[in-house]
Amino acid sequence: MAQNLLSFFQKTAFAPRDLCFCVAFPKMEIPQTSLHHVPRRRLLGLIFCTGTGLLLGSGKADAMWSVMDVLRGISSPVDRPVDSSIPPALRGVLGPQSAAYSKFLARLNLRRISVRQIIDSHAKARGNVHNTLPPRQLWGNIRHTLLVLDKVAIRLGEPVGEILSVYRSPAYNALCPGARSNSYHLRNNAIDVRFNSSPKKVAAAARDLRKQGKFEGGVGRYSGFTHIDTRGTNVDW
Repeated sequence: MAQNLLSFFQKTAFAPRDLCFCVAFPKMEIPQTSLHHVPRRRLLGLIFCTGTGLLLGSGKADAMWSVMDVLRGISSPVDRPVDSSIPPALRGVLGPQSAAYSKFLARLNLRRISVRQIIDSHAKARGNVHNTLPPRQLWGNIRHTLLVLDKVAIRLGEPVGEILSVYRSPAYNALCPGARSNSYHLRNNAIDVRFNSSPKKVAAAARDLRKQGKFEGGVGRYSGFTHIDTRGTNVDW
């Protein structure tokens, strides 16, 4: 494997400047077709972005999205789309990673959920304890859950009303009424959400998607909101 990679890098580095490479990505959830013609210069950028992401510990999922950004013509983090409605004051509360996390969320291309709705849930506080953004190694965990929630919203025919909770820091989670010490919110893998539709209708839509094989996870119905996670096993309450 290492020898094959070395050979590939050598061929890429010394290839003619105007040469295009044909790159296939089977079974990947991307809006483009599975076959891409990538110019040599962009492919070198792809290699650089992926390697840098892995070396800096950004995680395999985030590194792979860097690959997709290069293929789509987005060459640097500055060029990536971000929800400009997030005010500087909110970014100040959440810290220096808030802009990067916003860009990560924007790349999901969610149709019925705004980046601002997701970010707002991380700026809440209970007493003197403020919630935080998830650690970078957990960012990729929320991707599938958000895509499921987006499908629920599309099925209901309405946008998400309010995201009450996504990631919870251990200190913040300990102060949330009824929260468990092993909550999937701690893994950045769960969402508590409110729609204009009743929690009963929201839960039914989520469970129907689950029956269709769209995800495996938990669906919990409460009096004022619905919980959805993608833990990998089906649980109802």
